[in-house]
Amino acid sequence: MIKENSPETQQQLDALSEKFDAMGQNLNHHLEGFVHGKPINYWDYIQTDVLLNLQVQRTLIPDEMVFIMYHQVNELLFKMILWEIEQVAYAAELTIALFSSKLDRISRYFDMLTSSFNIMREGMEMEQYLKFRRTLSPASGFQSAQYRLIEFSSTEFCNLIDARFRNDFSSDDIKDDLFYNKAFEHLYWQAAGKDYSTGEKSYTLKEFELKYKEEFIRFIKRYESLNLWSKFKTLPLSDQKDATLLKAMRHYDYTVNIQWVMAHYHAALHYLNQGKEPLEATGGSDWVKYMHPKYQKRIFFPELWSENERDEWGQNIN
Repeated sequence: MIKENSPETQQQLDALSEKFDAMGQNLNHHLEGFVHGKPINYWDYIQTDVLLNLQVQRTLIPDEMVFIMYHQVNELLFKMILWEIEQVAYAAELTIALFSSKLDRISRYFDMLTSSFNIMREGMEMEQYLKFRRTLSPASGFQSAQYRLIEFSSTEFCNLIDARFRNDFSSDDIKDDLFYNKAFEHLYWQAAGKDYSTGEKSYTLKEFELKYKEEFIRFIKRYESLNLWSKFKTLPLSDQKDATLLKAMRHYDYTVNIQWVMAHYHAALHYLNQGKEPLEATGGSDWVKYMHPKYQKRIFFPELWSENERDEWGQNIN
């Protein structure tokens, strides 16, 4: 006896048929695949076994495991942030509601990153960290490629130029390969691995660029008109004045370039400032001037801040 489909089941079958017809696919072939498919479970869906086997220590010091997992969690959150930015970048219709909600979501991810620095500051024994940190050389946190992509997709390239050289570049400059390569050499994080008196780059910076520079420049070119700041400026002027959107933009800017940066700075200070002079970071960087916002004045959306706010960016924060 053939059981007749319920109206709900038939509705779903009709929807599936319409979907696969549009793809030029045979619905019956896919239904047969459903019959033989294996039910999914949590550990296969999340890939738990793979995930939990990605932690490989270089020493036998227990707290190194905390250090590894903490940074892997950060990278997963960076991936979540890039996923949200991409949806704004490629939105078929960018509305105030969509833009604001995505910015708020990204800011919440950065709130998690900011509060999580307590794991670094309080969650590792100082003695253990100072023992295993040398085995990490010449790796450095500034080598997080995903974080660089977040910056590139948040603002115009010129806003990420080292503050000492920013006036030498303009968003109106001709954007050819010469411009991108010259500007890239003056990105603010170059200060973490370059002696500007000699132009010599550290091994850490050289290796980072060898692996990612070409990818970065391709990404920068692609996001020239897709970054959050550029997308904001394409909105109607009435939308650009929307109080909710402006609040979300400013909150994101401050959250990333002040709150998160300073939480990172204080975590580094806790472990690296153990004497009269701060310890050198594992990558050899001048981490104080590289990280503190008062030196670099990184601002994603500069025109949303007053001249006085820009001048005092990070000045009164310790």
